[in-house]
Amino acid sequence: MSEITNGVQQDASRLKKVKSILVTQAAPTDAKSPYFEIERKYHVKVDFRPFIEVQGIAYKEFRKQKIEILAHSAIIFTSRNAIDHFFRICKEAKIEVPADMKYFCITEQTANYLQKYIVIRKRKVFTGTRTALDLLEIIKKHKTEKFLFPCSNKRQKDLPDYMGTNDFQLTEAVMYETVSADLSDLENVFYDIIAFYSPSGITSLFLNFPDFKQNNTRIAAFGPTTAQAAIDAGLIIDVQAPMPSAPSMTGALELYIKQVNK
Repeated sequence: MSEITNGVQQDASRLKKVKSILVTQAAPTDAKSPYFEIERKYHVKVDFRPFIEVQGIAYKEFRKQKIEILAHSAIIFTSRNAIDHFFRICKEAKIEVPADMKYFCITEQTANYLQKYIVIRKRKVFTGTRTALDLLEIIKKHKTEKFLFPCSNKRQKDLPDYMGTNDFQLTEAVMYETVSADLSDLENVFYDIIAFYSPSGITSLFLNFPDFKQNNTRIAAFGPTTAQAAIDAGLIIDVQAPMPSAPSMTGALELYIKQVNK
C-alpha cells in the first residue's frame, strides 16, 4: 500500500473524483452533522447504512455467566448500547442499582445518555474525553473499586486488557451481541467511497459479499483496528482517520474530496 499522508492515500492512480459515499453507520440525528455539510458543500451523495446490528442477550443467557451485578461498586460504560442493555438486564433481574454506584463513561455524551435511566446530579459519574485510554487515566484513581464492564461479544480489548494486567478488579459482562446486518439489497449498488468505523463492518461486508472486489471503490477506515481488519481482508485503504490533520472521519473524507474533486 502506498503511503498515507494527512489521512489520504497518495497513490495517484486511486485519486479519482468522488460522487457518492456510503457510511456504514446509521444516519446522524443532528441536522448539523459534518456529513450533511460535505454533501452540501461538495455536491456528493452521502448514504448511511449500518453494516452491523446490536441484539440484546436474553436474561436467561446472561445468568449463565454467573455474574452478581450488586457485587460491584462501579460500572464502566463505553457506549449507549452498553447503558441500554445494562439497565434492561437489571430490570429483568428485578435489581435496583444502589444510589452510591459509581459510573465511568467514555465520553460526556455517553454520560449524558445515563439521564434516560438515572438522575445524574444525584450519582457519582466520571467521564473521559474521547477514547478508552483517556478513561483509564480517571479509572487509575479508583483502583479499589470493583468494576463491572457491560460489553458485547466483540469488544475493544485495550481497556479490559490493561485493567486485567494491572490488578484491577474487573468483571466483563456480555449483555449484547454484534451481528452482521443483511445487506443483500446492496449487491448491485456501487459507491466511490465506503467508510468503515469498526472491524465488524469489514467482516459484515465479506459475509454478505464473499466475492467482493474493491476495484475503484475507495475504502475509508477509522481507527487502527479497523484499518488492520481492512488490510487483513486484502483491501486498499485510501482514507484513514484519525490523523493529526484529520482527527475525524469527516475531516479525512473532506481532505480527500478536496484533493480529487478539483
